[in-house]
Amino acid sequence: MRVGIISIQHESITFMPEPTVLRNFQVDTLLRGPEITPVYENSFHEVGGFYTGLKEAGHEAVPIFMALAVASGALSGDTFVALLKMLDEELDRAGPLDALLVAPHGAGVCETQLDMDAYWVERLRRRFPQLPIVVTLDPHANVSQRLIDACDATISYRTNPHLDQHETGLKAARLLARMLGGEVRPVQALAVPRLQISIDRQETAADPCRPLYALAEEIMKRPGILSASIALGFPYADVPQVGSTVWVVADNDPAAAREAADELADYLVTHRERFKHGLVEPEAAVREIARTDERVCLLDVGDNAGGGGPIDGTILPRLFHDHSVDRSLTVLYDPAAQSEARRAGVGVKLTLSIGAKSFPGMGEPLVVPVTVKSLHEGKFHDPIPSHGGRTDYDMGPTTIVETERGQTIMLMSLRIPPYSLHQLLSCGLDPMQFRVFLAKGVNAPLGAYRPVVSRFIRCNTPGPTCADMTQLAFHRRMRPLYPFEEIGP
Repeated sequence: MRVGIISIQHESITFMPEPTVLRNFQVDTLLRGPEITPVYENSFHEVGGFYTGLKEAGHEAVPIFMALAVASGALSGDTFVALLKMLDEELDRAGPLDALLVAPHGAGVCETQLDMDAYWVERLRRRFPQLPIVVTLDPHANVSQRLIDACDATISYRTNPHLDQHETGLKAARLLARMLGGEVRPVQALAVPRLQISIDRQETAADPCRPLYALAEEIMKRPGILSASIALGFPYADVPQVGSTVWVVADNDPAAAREAADELADYLVTHRERFKHGLVEPEAAVREIARTDERVCLLDVGDNAGGGGPIDGTILPRLFHDHSVDRSLTVLYDPAAQSEARRAGVGVKLTLSIGAKSFPGMGEPLVVPVTVKSLHEGKFHDPIPSHGGRTDYDMGPTTIVETERGQTIMLMSLRIPPYSLHQLLSCGLDPMQFRVFLAKGVNAPLGAYRPVVSRFIRCNTPGPTCADMTQLAFHRRMRPLYPFEEIGP
């Protein structure tokens, strides 16, 4: 049978003022029809899992449309319209289809469609009312009943950092193959516990998430259960569906799906206090690393690149400077400073104004004398991804500078999250030469930096991705929603 493959993925942070536009997808991933296959057929992405599973089952993969962009502000209305127009054009060209494998992110927001992913999956359902549709989601999804109702089955990744994207796509393809063969008839039940797991409590292999996922694993061993998923939630979207959710897919047994989903939700409500944030203040973290010889990675939670942060907050780099933290490495997005240093040339000393140009309240520009150490094109490859399923990156023209106090700063001209040590290696930097790393993230950088550090410290920095979501100005969220309001018994 002919199975269409479609993916539109964007994690939208509504607290960033600049909208995401078509250019953001063009510099990342915007592929139509057969263009998808050579790039993603053998990838670690869930779409790679789609290809693998369909081949295994003897079905034909029909690549239709892929659009991916780095987390940033909500999509402009015009951008979403343009993407949907391309999708429609490719569907018109695809010919008859027997089923669809679909990979939204789950936290997409458009200025005109707050539940963006539900909208475009629902649109597919209206166009193909009889076709089986199986969906995969990032666990940072904000999942609505509307999205669940638009498809036959939904499966989320089970790891954060995300290491099982290909496996998730493979599971989805295998489930779809069983549906096409008449072996199973999936039914789904979504439970909304009305809480949001704090972003710093979302490492799936550590407490408090570990026992929650263990419960999901136990549920999946029960007769008739096809899948049990947890959406940790994306707390940086001011939308009605913001929050953590759980859902279960059962084989033609709505009661079993509902009972299991409610069991997962009840666990979250009962243990809700364990999922509240608890971080180290920046000043305390820097004082602590100054007293130890440990190799440490500070995680800048308020400027979380993977969550859509601007990647140019200077609170921690300023503290590095003020406390003379040497052998430290910081990666920042600052096209202007990068260009100025590049024009000066390798070996030249100059005073740069670095960072704090994108979002208020994330520090002042770091104005310091620096020496230009090296210039790079900014493209790099990671053969085995440690988060996100991607292997090829482009951070644009990149310049390495060093301050007089021993702080090394990598200046990027495109926003790339810290998902790979190859980001450093590609610029001739030996990670073992540094004692302190600053990574703009919360959980995603763990896989990349674990080989070179002995300790991670999550820092309670301000910014649009701050850990305490009660500090953000929500207007559309559900009420009650823990930790804003109390819930449960």
